[in-house]
Amino acid sequence: MEFETSQSAKWCRLQQMSPIDVHDLLKLRQDVFVIEQNSLYQDIDGKDPEALHLLVRDAASGSLVGTVRVTEDVSAEKARIGRVVIAPRARGTGLGRKLMLAGIEKVEQILPSGTIDLSAQAHLEGFYRSLGFETVSDEYLEDGIAHVDMTRRCGAGN
Repeated sequence: MEFETSQSAKWCRLQQMSPIDVHDLLKLRQDVFVIEQNSLYQDIDGKDPEALHLLVRDAASGSLVGTVRVTEDVSAEKARIGRVVIAPRARGTGLGRKLMLAGIEKVEQILPSGTIDLSAQAHLEGFYRSLGFETVSDEYLEDGIAHVDMTRRCGAGN
């Protein structure tokens, strides 16, 4: 996946991140998911150490502008994309689509015939459908926000 020349992007595991990367990752998620969305929930859920994280930084300032987390279960041929977050100043630039396409591409490299699952905020259901995801649950509340479960087969196209 190609990002803007004004952005740098890298995939890494938590153990490969610098202390500043970890700080910036957790701060961005807290700023958006907990403070902006006014949702008290346990963001540090124990899955980060085993996950792959895509960190996208503004090349000029070095600030983290977006991230996505991929957890995989190779034996079950399943992966989950989650913790998709974009800094307020980077919204409306197409970064969300690029993050998701990069996540899908990464999963398809690891599990070419697998399945990708996600828990989508209900108001973003149409966005995820445009990426080939299908809704597989009724709407439910998670951390006070309406969500739906969605899934996509690897290689399904966008």
